[in-house]
Amino acid sequence: MCYHLPGLIRLSLSFNKLYGQLPSSNLAQCSELRVLSLSFNEFGGSIPKEIGALKKLEELFLGNNYLEGQIPKEIGNSTMIKIQNFAYNNLTGVIPREIGSWYFLQQLEMEFNGLTGSIPVEIFNLSKLNIMSLTQNQLSGNLPSTFGYRLPNLEYLYLDINYLSGALPSSISNSSNLRHIEFGGNKFTGPIPISMGDLRFLEELHLGGNLLVSDSSSPELTFITSLTKCQYLSILDFSDNPLNGIIPDSLSNLSTSFEKLHAPNCKIKGSIPDGIGNLRSLILLDLSNNDLTGSLPATIKDFQKLQYMGLSMNKLISRVPLHFLCALHNLDTMNLGQNQFMASIPKCFANLTSLRHLNLSHNRLYSAPPEEIWNLKDLLELDLSSNLLSGSLPYAITNMKMANWVDLSTNQFSGGIPNSIGDMQNLQNLSLAHNKLQGSIPESIGKMLSLESLDLSHNFLSGSIPMSMENLRYLRHFNVSFNNLSGEVPSRGPFINFTAESFTSNQALCGAQRFHVPPCPNNSAHKLRTKKLHRRTFILLGMIIAVGAVSFGFVYLRYRKKDVFSSGADLSLVAMPERISFFELLQATNGYNESNLLGAGSFGSVYRGTLDDGRVVAVKVFNLQVDGAFKSFDVECEMLRNLRHRNLTKVINGCSNPEFKALVLEFMPNGSLEKWLYSHNYFLDIIQRLDILIDVAGALQYLHCEYATPVIHCDLKPSNVLLDQDMVAHLRDFGLTKLLNGENSITYTETLATLGYLAPEYGLEGLVSAKCDIYSFGIMIMEVFTRTNPNSEMFGEKLSLKSWVANSIPDGLALVIDANLLKESDECIGEKLSYIASIMKVALGCTMESPRERSSIQDVLVALKKIKLQYMSPLCSGT
Repeated sequence: MCYHLPGLIRLSLSFNKLYGQLPSSNLAQCSELRVLSLSFNEFGGSIPKEIGALKKLEELFLGNNYLEGQIPKEIGNSTMIKIQNFAYNNLTGVIPREIGSWYFLQQLEMEFNGLTGSIPVEIFNLSKLNIMSLTQNQLSGNLPSTFGYRLPNLEYLYLDINYLSGALPSSISNSSNLRHIEFGGNKFTGPIPISMGDLRFLEELHLGGNLLVSDSSSPELTFITSLTKCQYLSILDFSDNPLNGIIPDSLSNLSTSFEKLHAPNCKIKGSIPDGIGNLRSLILLDLSNNDLTGSLPATIKDFQKLQYMGLSMNKLISRVPLHFLCALHNLDTMNLGQNQFMASIPKCFANLTSLRHLNLSHNRLYSAPPEEIWNLKDLLELDLSSNLLSGSLPYAITNMKMANWVDLSTNQFSGGIPNSIGDMQNLQNLSLAHNKLQGSIPESIGKMLSLESLDLSHNFLSGSIPMSMENLRYLRHFNVSFNNLSGEVPSRGPFINFTAESFTSNQALCGAQRFHVPPCPNNSAHKLRTKKLHRRTFILLGMIIAVGAVSFGFVYLRYRKKDVFSSGADLSLVAMPERISFFELLQATNGYNESNLLGAGSFGSVYRGTLDDGRVVAVKVFNLQVDGAFKSFDVECEMLRNLRHRNLTKVINGCSNPEFKALVLEFMPNGSLEKWLYSHNYFLDIIQRLDILIDVAGALQYLHCEYATPVIHCDLKPSNVLLDQDMVAHLRDFGLTKLLNGENSITYTETLATLGYLAPEYGLEGLVSAKCDIYSFGIMIMEVFTRTNPNSEMFGEKLSLKSWVANSIPDGLALVIDANLLKESDECIGEKLSYIASIMKVALGCTMESPRERSSIQDVLVALKKIKLQYMSPLCSGT
C-alpha cells in the first residue's frame, strides 16, 4: 500500500466492513502519515509494531474492531501522537510504559478491552492530556499520590469498572480543570478526599461501587460540604459504598444546577436535612437502602423538576398523609417502600399524572385507598403490598389500562374481584394474595392475554376456576391455594405446566392426578349434564356453520372469487380474543377501496375501515410480493403483542394465512405528523410540536430502557408518528424493529430504513443500537421545527439538514426554522428564537457522529420537558 503512496498524509477508512490483519509490511513507507483512522471495521489480529516507525503520526484511531494481543512497546516511538483510540477491542496485557514518550498526547482512549496490570506512572506525566479513558478493563494497583501534579489540562477522567484499589489521592485537586470523574466499580478504600471540592469546574463525580468510608474525624459526610464550592456540579454518585455517615445540612448549598444524587446502599444514618428543598433543579434523588430515620422534609415539595424519587428500605416515619408530595407534578417514579409510614394515601396522589411507577409497599398505610388513585391511567407499576389497606376493590381499578404490574397483596381488602378486571389488557403481573376477598374468580380474567403471573392465594374465594383461563398462553405463575374453590381444575393451555402447589388447601377441587386433587365425579347426573352441554354445543355449531355458509355464498356471488381463502385460514390473534376474518376486513374497507386508502409504505398499504360494531380502525395490508413482507409482518406481530405504552400504536387484531396478512390497528383520526408538517391546511404551534416530540421520546425511553429487552425501532420519521383525537403522538410501524438480546448493546442488520434519517454506523455498516434511534430522533426534531425534509433537493454532498441547522446557530436560526412559527408582529420573537435554539441544540446532541457522544434518551426527554416548562412560564408564551 505505502509503496505507491509514500507522500500520504491522511489515511481514513473508518466505518467500513474491512477485515483481516492490519497492514504492517510496508507501513514504514508512509513516513509522512499524520492521521491513521481504521475504526469501526472488522480488523482482527494484533496491532503491528511497525506503527512505531511513523514518526510524524499525530492521530491514531483503531477502536471498535476485533484486535487482540498486547499493545507493542514499539508504538512509543511515534512521539508526535496527540490523539489515540484503541477502545472496544479485545486487547490484553499491560499498557506499555513507552506510551509515556507521547509528550503531545491529548486523548488516551483504551476503554472496553482486557488490559491488565497497573497504569504506568509515566502516563501521569503527560501534561497535555485532556481525556484519559480506561473504563472496563482489568487494571489493578493504586493511583500515585502525585496524581494531579503533572496533569493540569485533564478534563475527563474515566477509570471505572476495573480492579483499582488504595486511597483516592488528595493531589487530584491539582488537575484543576477536571469536569468529569468516573471512579465507580473499583476497590478504592479510605475516605473521599475533601480536596475534591477544589475542582471548581467539576460537573460529574461518580464514585459508586467501591469501599469508601466517611472521614473518621466527623460523623458527617464532610466531602459533601467540600463539594459546595463546585458551582457547576450536576451529578454526584457515591452509591454502594459503606460510608456510614450523616448527610450534612450543607447539602442544601450544592450547586443551583445540581440534578442527580445517587446514594443508595451507603449505610447513611440520621435524617434528611430540611434544606434539601433548596436543590430545586433536582431530577433524581436516590437514597434507598440506607438507615435514614425521621420524617420526610416538607421542603421536598420544591422539587418541581424531580422525576425519580427512591427512598425505599429506610426507617422513615410519618403519621400524617404526605400531601406535600402531590406538588411533584413531573414525578415518574415514587418508591417509598419498606419504611414506617403510618397514614392513609392522600387523594391528591391522583394529580401526579406523570407517575409511571408507584411503590408504597411494606409500610403501615391504612384505610381504603382513595378511589381517585385508580384514575392514574398511565401508571405502569403499582405496589401497595404489605400494608393495612382495607375496603373493596372498586370497578375503577380498571381505569389503569396501561398498568402491567399491580401488587395489592398482604392487606385487608374484602369483597369480590371486579368482573371488569379483564379490561386490564396490558397487565402482566397481578397479586391479590393474603387478603379477605370473597366471591368467585371472574370469567373475564381469561381475557387478560398478557398475564404472566396471577396470585390469588390466601383469600376466601369460592366457586370454580374459570375454564377461560386456558387461553392465557403467557401465564407462567399461578397460585390459588388456601381458598374455598371447588369444581374441575382446567388442564389445558398454561395449566399443563402448573403443579399441585398452585391449588393446595381448597374445599372441593377435582381434576388431573398431577394436581393432587381427587378425580371429578363420573356419575349419571354428571353424564346427563355433559350430554346436554354437548347437545347445546352441536346446535350452536350448526347455527354458526349455517350462518357462515350463507355469508360465504353472499360474498362469493358479490366478488366472484372462488376458493381464495379456505374456511381453515389461520387467523392470528395479536392482542384481543375476538376474531376478525378476511371477509369482515373486506367489508369494513369496502373491498379495500382507494377512497379508504390512508397511506402506503414499503411492505403494504393502510386502509380506513369500519367494523360491524361501528368501530373505526386502520387496516394494514401487507404486500406479500415484496421481499421482506413476511418477516415484517412477523416482527410487527411479535412487537405489538408484547409492547404496551400510551405512545405506541395499539393493535386490535391480526388476520393471517399463507396468502393474506393484515394487522387491525387503532385508528388515529388526526393522521400522521408528516401530514401536519407539510399540508397547507394544517398548523402546529411550538407547544404542540414540543408535545409531540416529548411523546415520541417517551415511547423511545420505554423501548430502550423500560421494556425487558431493549427494542430499537430503526425507522423513526414523521410519517411513522400518528396523532389521536387529542393530538397525542403514537409511534407506529415496527416492521424493521430489532431486539438487543442478551447483554449485547448493538446488533447488525442488512435491512436499511429511510435514507436521510439513518445514523452513519447504520447506513454504512448496518450497525444497530439505541443510539441509531437517537440519531434519527435528532433529525426528526430538526425537521419538525424547520419544516424541511432531510431528503430535500436543496441538500447534497456538501449540505445536509444537520449541517444547515448547525451552521445557523445562533445568528441565522430565523432563516432556517418554519416561517409559520414567527410573525413580524410577534413581540416575543427573540424569546421564541432562544427556545427553538435550545431545542436545536438538543437535536445536535442527538446527531453526533460518534454513537458514544450522542445524548441518551433519558437526557433528551428531560431536556425537552425542561424547555417546554421554561417556554410556558413567561407571559409571552403561546403560539
